[in-house]
Amino acid sequence: MAQPQAMAEIWRGGILESVHPGHAVICDGAGVVQAWGDPDAVILPRSSCKMVQALPLLESGADLSQKQMALVCASHQGAALHTGHVARWLADLGLRESDLRCGTHEPYDRTERDRLIVAGEGPCQLHNNCSGKHAGFLMLNQRMKGDAEYVDPAHPMQVAIRQAFEEVTGEASPGYGIDGCSAPNFATSVHGLARAMAAFAGATGTGDARDRAMFALTRAMSAHPDLVAGEGRACTELMHAMGGRVAIKTGAEAVFVAIVPELRMGIALKITDGGTRGAEAAIAALLVRQGVLDADHPATLKRLNAVQRNWRGIETGVIRAAPGFPA
Repeated sequence: MAQPQAMAEIWRGGILESVHPGHAVICDGAGVVQAWGDPDAVILPRSSCKMVQALPLLESGADLSQKQMALVCASHQGAALHTGHVARWLADLGLRESDLRCGTHEPYDRTERDRLIVAGEGPCQLHNNCSGKHAGFLMLNQRMKGDAEYVDPAHPMQVAIRQAFEEVTGEASPGYGIDGCSAPNFATSVHGLARAMAAFAGATGTGDARDRAMFALTRAMSAHPDLVAGEGRACTELMHAMGGRVAIKTGAEAVFVAIVPELRMGIALKITDGGTRGAEAAIAALLVRQGVLDADHPATLKRLNAVQRNWRGIETGVIRAAPGFPA
């Protein structure tokens, strides 16, 4: 088993202060193009695989708008933009916020958080960063006529999601963990996750139901980066920087994926220490290397070769790609 490879470094005062190691794989339709660390390392993809979890919904023939497709793939900020869309979607389904099973947390969006405080209101499940995915779950559950506890791993809907997940990763999942939003999150290797992203990248929109679903979800993410994450987030800012050419998605514990249709390539990476800054630097480095992200774009420089400053604005160090990554 190969060891994780150093992917990002933090330097302070000319001294190497921290290193973020990880695994990464680039795949195309023929297989692995390049790998770092251990491509067979088993990971939980967390929210990076939401587009895979959405496949059974689109394959069922459900009629979704492009914005709804972006939201089923989203880990959003809980801004009014996001909660409004999800609330309307639920209303159109004849459902309520209480039908969701994702749980409640404060919105990450500061404007919405402050609005709630001033109004003396508490957050609800619409503010959950996974509420778009769960609205999609509810839509599919209606079509399947399933019971209300759709996040149960034994629920027919989750069984269908696991089947789709195993088919596109090309691997039998060795198990699952329960995600922050209470849904099962199926494990796979970094290679399997990259293989799945390559399948999305190679979709033409003219094939079978899965091909059409993959094509539609990828284009929806690229067309609506603000719905996929939100203001200040890496997914949103880097997709804007690439002008809709690439769809990217992060997951908790420092997972990142990219779908690059023009190269028919998929990328998956996992920083083993769970550090988000390491994952953001690593995905930016890989996208720059593939020629789809400008190294000098402000969204890139915010995460790669990013100057660090203290609270007085004094330059203290830099985050950069580790030597040999990506080589």
